[in-house]
Amino acid sequence: MSKCYPSNLTRTESEFLSDLIPDPKPGGRPRTVEMWEVLNAIFYVLVEDCRWRSLPGDFPAWQTVYTYFRNWRKDGMWIAIHDRLREWTRIEADRQPSPSEAVLDSRSVKTAAGVSESVGFDNGKLIKGRKRFVSVDTLGLVLRVFVTAASVGEREGGKRVLKRVKRMDKAVSRLTTIWVDGGFDGAPFLMWVTDMCRWVVQVVLRPEQTKRFVLLKKRWVVERTFGWLMGYHRLARDYELLPETSETFIYLAMIRIMLRRLAA
Repeated sequence: MSKCYPSNLTRTESEFLSDLIPDPKPGGRPRTVEMWEVLNAIFYVLVEDCRWRSLPGDFPAWQTVYTYFRNWRKDGMWIAIHDRLREWTRIEADRQPSPSEAVLDSRSVKTAAGVSESVGFDNGKLIKGRKRFVSVDTLGLVLRVFVTAASVGEREGGKRVLKRVKRMDKAVSRLTTIWVDGGFDGAPFLMWVTDMCRWVVQVVLRPEQTKRFVLLKKRWVVERTFGWLMGYHRLARDYELLPETSETFIYLAMIRIMLRRLAA
């Protein structure tokens, strides 16, 4: 049994996940590892930002932990768990399971040395790395994310993440409005969203000649979500060889946040 690390799941948080953890695949070797220890090890990597090989020895073998992390990324299990928890969190907040409004924004982050795939330079922010396109509901809960090179433009990345939101089908059946900032402005993008997704885009611009901080309508919601994500050391910089792995750690951070809300 592992020590009581701050990143560990509490008993109440574990109960919310009990029915979401998949059973072992039929025909395979019997599961000999305790799944709560595997999950605690994965959350330890997320919170403390250590290498998989550097996991403390009281967790299961790092190869076992990483295999679960990778396999659940590839088969979509992390997203399935995330989506169910988001639905429960919205219901707990007296909201409909499907949001009617969403907020879209992007954030560029530096990549670690050795990361070469999907890396570019953001001329606006002067950052070499990757760009995270994040769509959230009005509670700040993530709908879908898309991680790509920082050189990718707002409109192009916005289309990619909104395509993923559209494929959520019934989970966004009530969605009608997408709030964005000026980086996504322009008739081609607005028309694309209307034609392909049947949603209305609302652009919120920063007041001209305003240098001080201004709380902008709806946009503050996604900015707060970015703040939540940066509280996890693994997300302060992009260390992942694959952008898909970066996306998975974002979903894991939101899983951790929603579990704490539900267990409160």
